[in-house]
Amino acid sequence: MTCIWLVVALASGVASTAPAPCPAGMDTVPTAAIVAVADTVPQVAPVEYGEWYGRRLAVHRTASYAMVPLFAAQYAAGRRLYGNPALEGDDWARRAHKPLAYGVAALFTVNTVTGVWNLWEGRREREGRGRRTAHVLLMLAADAGFTATGVLGSRAAGEGGSRTVHRNVAVGSMAVALAGYLVMLPQLRGD
Repeated sequence: MTCIWLVVALASGVASTAPAPCPAGMDTVPTAAIVAVADTVPQVAPVEYGEWYGRRLAVHRTASYAMVPLFAAQYAAGRRLYGNPALEGDDWARRAHKPLAYGVAALFTVNTVTGVWNLWEGRREREGRGRRTAHVLLMLAADAGFTATGVLGSRAAGEGGSRTVHRNVAVGSMAVALAGYLVMLPQLRGD
C-alpha cells in the first residue's frame, strides 16, 4: 500500500516509483490506482473534416490570388477618376471602375461563403485558431467596408464630399483586407 500523497507526486512526475512510508493518520490506496492515475493523459480528439472542406479551401485560396491585382486595378481606376471627375465616357478608368467593383464584390462573396463555411467546419481545430480568428474578423470588417463603399459609390457620381468618403472607405477596406490576407500567407507565418 502507498500513500495518497504519492499518487499525486507520481501523476505529476516528480517522485520516484519506490513506495514511501505513509505518514501517520493518512489514508492509503492500492498501487494499481497509482498506475491508473499516472497513465491517464488527456487526449485531444482529432478533428475530422468533411469531403468538401478541401474543395472549398482550394476555391478560397485560388480566388484570394486575384485580390491584390484586383485592388491595384481598382485603385488605379479610382485614383484617375477622383483626380479628374470630368473624364470622357470612353476613358479606361470610367469603363473599368464599375466592372472592377463588381469583381471585388464577387470575390468577397465567394471567399466569405467558403471561408465562413470552412471556419465553422473546423471550429474544433485548436492549431492556428488565433490566426484564423484574426483573418476572419479582418475580412468580415473589409466585407462591411466594401458594402458601404458600394452604397457610397452610387451617391458619389456628382458630389465632391461623397466622392471623398467613397474613396476613403474603399482604400480603408482594401487596407483591412490586405492585412487579413497577410495574416494567412504561409511565408509570414513560418509554414
